[in-house]
Amino acid sequence: MRLLIDTQVFIWAVLDSKYLSPEARQIMIDAADIFVSSASIWEIAIKTKIGRLDGEPKEFVSAIERSGFKELPVYARHTAGVYELPLHHNDPFDRLLIAQAMSESLHLLTADKILEQYSNIVIHVKKINP
Repeated sequence: MRLLIDTQVFIWAVLDSKYLSPEARQIMIDAADIFVSSASIWEIAIKTKIGRLDGEPKEFVSAIERSGFKELPVYARHTAGVYELPLHHNDPFDRLLIAQAMSESLHLLTADKILEQYSNIVIHVKKINP
């Protein structure tokens, strides 16, 4: 299976967070390829700047390769694909990740249950509360 991991799962994975469930870890171990969208880095940069996230965005960029993940650039076909999506979710980053996953034939691994409404390509994993 080829995965696109959402921003939260990416952060939990690179920080080895206790929030990342054993189920999510196993799915990632079993994946043939794991992609991180460049949109996730954009989201991290914004959240860091407004104080909703600690860290240095450039460190997260470096973490993509260190973790063995692959960067998925945002292409025009991805952004145009957002138009085709129903309005189940208002978050523009999540909507872009769905469009990317659909366009690239990837499964999206997320802790956001709402995203399941889009497609069976979405794999929802629960957040662990340590």
